[in-house]
Amino acid sequence: MKLTLSVPLLLSTLVASKSFLFGNQQQPLVDDSLSVPGDNPLSFCANPSDYILTIEKVDLDPNPPEKGKALQIKAKGNFTQKIEQDAYINLSVKYGLITLINTQADLCEQMKEVDESCPLEGAKDFTKDVTLPKQIPRGTYTVLADVYTKTDVQITCLRAIVHFS
Repeated sequence: MKLTLSVPLLLSTLVASKSFLFGNQQQPLVDDSLSVPGDNPLSFCANPSDYILTIEKVDLDPNPPEKGKALQIKAKGNFTQKIEQDAYINLSVKYGLITLINTQADLCEQMKEVDESCPLEGAKDFTKDVTLPKQIPRGTYTVLADVYTKTDVQITCLRAIVHFS
């Protein structure tokens, strides 16, 4: 699968609803203090106070996303340091115990998808519309996006667990 085709799926998978997966009968093993602000189920991997990117809010419409349908993602944040070329994202997507994607992508190239370019600095606000493929197989997906500067300083780290039925 080409990385450019997998980014909308990856992003939508990151933002799919925890309630869709866990319903009212089970409690997720996620620390709610690490939840990303807004109408989304994203979680930070660790305390975000040391991250270069302060995410103020991420909203989805609809939440939870549905395969084969349009998803609008609105995000607002602030880069506390200038992010130069050669920053990167380590992406991992697992389907159950099977690793589907485990790759590294250029952050600046991916930001072109939301009409941004490097260097990245200061406040950013963007909206992205994606259509989720109808062919997403049923099951549970675990997604991790770990983002670093070219000198390996962590920009942010996000995770999600998603279930498509």
